Amino acid sequence: MKNRVLPFILFSILFINTKAQSNYLPLGVHLCGGEFGENKMPGTRGVDYTYPDAKEIGYFALKGFKMVNVPFRWERIQHAPGGPIERDEINELKRIVTTCSQNGMKVILSMHNFGRFKMYGQEYIIGSPQVTREHFKAIWKELAATFAPYGNIYAFNIMSEPHDMMGYSWAASAQWAIDGIREVEKTKSIIIGGDDYSNPIDWVKYSDNLKYLKDPSNKIVYDAHCYFDSDRSGRYHHDYTYDGAYDNIGIDRVKPFVDWLKRNNKKGIVGEFGVPSYDNRWLKVLDKFLAYLSEEKISGNYWAAGSWWYNYSLSIQPVYGTDKPQMFVLQKYMFAKNNTSNSNSNKSNNILTKNTATNRNYMVASYK
Repeated sequence: MKNRVLPFILFSILFINTKAQSNYLPLGVHLCGGEFGENKMPGTRGVDYTYPDAKEIGYFALKGFKMVNVPFRWERIQHAPGGPIERDEINELKRIVTTCSQNGMKVILSMHNFGRFKMYGQEYIIGSPQVTREHFKAIWKELAATFAPYGNIYAFNIMSEPHDMMGYSWAASAQWAIDGIREVEKTKSIIIGGDDYSNPIDWVKYSDNLKYLKDPSNKIVYDAHCYFDSDRSGRYHHDYTYDGAYDNIGIDRVKPFVDWLKRNNKKGIVGEFGVPSYDNRWLKVLDKFLAYLSEEKISGNYWAAGSWWYNYSLSIQPVYGTDKPQMFVLQKYMFAKNNTSNSNSNKSNNILTKNTATNRNYMVASYK
């Protein structure tokens, strides 16, 4: 393939980190592992899935990241809907949150279940008789109460990429979770992913009804996921030319979501975005995309990092101490200015926009 990655020195010159300002909202990064091993539930920690350690967290803190998104699976913190909480798993999440706090980083806790719960090899959609909305409300009420004392929790992401809900309204389920959280915690933001894998292009088609959700604390943040390959999956199975990519493809794909936020005076986040490192043209797409988000006063979380990604092309996990090329682009846009508008008030608020390569069964084959 032509246009391979430029040398390290050139990227260092082109993408020097801009100075952080106190009124900026930081970009974030997904530290993956807790959602791995989706075919083995609940699985064994250290064998089927993992969580980031202090060294990983410290690396991204040194690179300037002030926000960490921590994915986890519902089945691991509660083996059956309505069943007892697995305190050992909760303690792992507490360890991560505490370590992030020690590194000056905020945390988003993200449930990566795609609107489902897996039992005995079968997936059940939230809202079904097997996995009721009462179950969904109860688990988020428990999590919110548990993590309410942690000041560096920025938000609870109640569900990453719900899709194909088969008549069980995602909006209705989301409202139950919001209600459960607000019974015990009033101050932290609640992130609501869009239906259809949080696709920003078809946001109005699948997720327009989410604008009617009610939060007494008025701290809902809507989450879109934006990738730039031909099928918008974030797998990047083909090369840049085959995918029909161009410099501004990221802008064109996320704009419908951004326009929806403006039109409805809502806060938003592009919860996932990422590009491969093997072609400079993808890095230019990323640069243009982040420049647009910065102009729109939108921030986000990059997908992804984590020690188990191995040779995953979107990963910004360092290899033998060497930074990935995407890192130099991200550092250029590490902070985005606060939005000057507000949803339902005259106070200023932040529009977050996060990019995270979605966890749709494209883990490295060697994962257990």
